Amino acid sequence: MTEAVSRPTLEAVAERAGVSRATVSRVVNGGDGVRAPLVARVREAVEELGYVPNRAARSLVTRRHDAVAVVIAEPGTRVFADPFFAAQLRGISKELTAHDNQLVLLLTEGRDDHARVARYLAGGHVDGALVFSLHLDDPLPGLIHDAGVPTVFGGRPDWSDGRGGPVYVDSDNRGGARAAVRHLAALGRTRIAHITGPLDQTSAVDRLDGYRDVMGTDDPGLVVRSDFTPSGGEHAMRELLDRRPDVDAVFAANDLTALGALRALRERGRRVPEDVALIGFDDMAPVAEQTDPPLTTVRQDIEEMGRLMARLLLRGRAAPDDVPSSVVLPTTLVHRATA
Repeated sequence: MTEAVSRPTLEAVAERAGVSRATVSRVVNGGDGVRAPLVARVREAVEELGYVPNRAARSLVTRRHDAVAVVIAEPGTRVFADPFFAAQLRGISKELTAHDNQLVLLLTEGRDDHARVARYLAGGHVDGALVFSLHLDDPLPGLIHDAGVPTVFGGRPDWSDGRGGPVYVDSDNRGGARAAVRHLAALGRTRIAHITGPLDQTSAVDRLDGYRDVMGTDDPGLVVRSDFTPSGGEHAMRELLDRRPDVDAVFAANDLTALGALRALRERGRRVPEDVALIGFDDMAPVAEQTDPPLTTVRQDIEEMGRLMARLLLRGRAAPDDVPSSVVLPTTLVHRATA
């Protein structure tokens, strides 16, 4: 039977550093009022002994858990199949790790999960929440607000129920869409279609609005609703070709939609970009760089969006008055081979 290895204690650190236990506690828990030379001695002793603070005890002192919930309002099948979520989680994880915070991932498989998520957040297990992929009729924002947890949203929320202005990070979805459609028009394309994302999400609505900004009044035959997935893009492209076989350009609401559209175009014998030019949105490398031909797309910095969400939440915990209500990241058109 293996003997348990004793862990260094606060008392051992205090003895090594030649200070009181209370001084060690203040240093390791981030407290103020300890002179710099003593802080240096305590940290040296912590390093020499390999002392690891007890998080449970630390939270009693600081009333912080050094844990942040990441709430994605999508089922796991969608989250783990879409590289968008992987990129955003990577950015969040990097920022939290740099500040010695833990990431707690919460997914919502259906409406029954909303109350579960709200109970967890209200239970004092985390210091804040990062929430994204909300839908317009989603009750999560209200439940989270009632839980009293500091929150930063990914994407512009859309509500008007008096909860006050949310803190959020978003990309310039409307401007990026305008750039895509203007590029297609500059190529001489005159029958430019749009395959939308789910229109209960503000990012999809903003991209549709950007398309309309350039195209003017809608030709209903040139706009097809979809859902940000390859299968949805494929189905929408088939429907579009049945409606308007003369279409000569498509702006797809994201790269996965464009991937599905590309399959449908190839199935119908349409050459890209010779017969139909195609532009996506996101610039997710696993998709955009590996399509055949490589996809022209609108780039948004998804990983940086995640980093900024985490950064704003952590900054708000330390200095609530020093946090902007919103940050909107620029988008850029990335020229490849499909347009």
